[in-house]
Amino acid sequence: MTSLSVEMLAADAVEPITSAGNAQLGIAVLAGIAVIVLLITKLKMHAFLALTIGSLALGSFAGANPAKTIASFTTGLGSTVAGVGVLIALGAILGKLLADSGGADQIVDTILAKASGRAMPWAMVLIASIIGLPLFFEVGIVLMIPVVLLVAKRGNYSLMRIGIPALAGLSVMHGLIPPHPGPLVAIDALGANLGVTLALGVLVAIPTVIIAGPVFSRYAARWVDIEAPEKMIPQRPSEELDRRPSFGATLATILLPVVLMLVKALVDIVVDDPENHVQRVTDVIGSPLIALLAAVLVGMFTLGRAAGFTKGRLAGTVEKSLAPIAGILLIVGAGGGFKQTLIDAGVGQMILDFSENWSIPALLLGWLIAVAIRLATGSATVATISAAGLVAPLAADMSTSHAALLVLAVGAGSLFFSHVNDAGFWLVKEYFGMDVPQTIKTWSVMETIISVVSLAFILLLSLVL
Repeated sequence: MTSLSVEMLAADAVEPITSAGNAQLGIAVLAGIAVIVLLITKLKMHAFLALTIGSLALGSFAGANPAKTIASFTTGLGSTVAGVGVLIALGAILGKLLADSGGADQIVDTILAKASGRAMPWAMVLIASIIGLPLFFEVGIVLMIPVVLLVAKRGNYSLMRIGIPALAGLSVMHGLIPPHPGPLVAIDALGANLGVTLALGVLVAIPTVIIAGPVFSRYAARWVDIEAPEKMIPQRPSEELDRRPSFGATLATILLPVVLMLVKALVDIVVDDPENHVQRVTDVIGSPLIALLAAVLVGMFTLGRAAGFTKGRLAGTVEKSLAPIAGILLIVGAGGGFKQTLIDAGVGQMILDFSENWSIPALLLGWLIAVAIRLATGSATVATISAAGLVAPLAADMSTSHAALLVLAVGAGSLFFSHVNDAGFWLVKEYFGMDVPQTIKTWSVMETIISVVSLAFILLLSLVL
């Protein structure tokens, strides 16, 4: 899954917790993943416990010191909850405000009135892509989920028919388009031009998101025909509400964090001076934490007070929003712990060692290395940075356009087949109320389609440019 900031990557660059050889480490990775899958699918163990046990099993199979394995797991769990957890909590509060005030109803009723039937998946992928342009994947998820679940429920759509386009829009933006951290770091490592990379990224993203979103969702809905989970669906506000927020006020509240983060991204690109006063201000207000916190505070007035909520009811709404996400936080945190255990065991370096002597075209090499690291560690950003670092010497003699395409190829590889070592896998699973096989058949396959299809378009562009 994604890291929430480039700075978080510093935690990944640590000494390996084991001196095991590559063969033993490879076996340990497979064994650790197998333990997690078996505990969840066969023994029906809670994913939090399975991920914890799987992390310890991985360390044991790799011959690591148990104390170091525990330290890696708890460090990864802590950093994931510290980053993603606060955003999930703020997103849950905003979602509850949207639901209880009638704001979510207003959005859903308007969408259903304007788009219906075959147009609905296209409307969802467009909305998610716009929202996902400046947002981290996790922030986009917590903003989109209430709308996705309500549209699926009220419009009597298959959850996958609506959810997959939204997820595809968010994921494509994250993997291919600056100012997301992975592409930005790859641009710097490869010496690519940001503007050219952004332009080519949009060219690749449009057909990719169409194929992985609305088109694939037809098949995903057949493979996994489920309804939106009742426990996660925001309920209609009680009948005693005399009024509800306007569509404009509700939409403005939802888009507030999007706008704040987009302003930060634009200022970072245009000004590009960390000492500049304007950039320092936008760096603060455009951070995911502050942007979502601002939306929550504004929402208390534009949503809660607009619906006639008293101060006591506002406080009650906030309190009720936090209880349902406790399980999600633990599972996502444990997924981050397992990822960190893999990284600290030296799996990323193992993949780099194997790939040193591969004699294949640079674009395909960058994609394959990113795929291997993504599969092993579960981190798209770690995969992007590691692969970009390895193929950086090849970019020195490339044209501006091909250096940009190499950045995109690495980003595409970093999205390949999200599975049990990815905290994002568990985030989607829990929000959508799926089991592990269902999540693999929908979310994991969708991520693979994004990776492969975008690579195909990147290679086509390399023949033209």
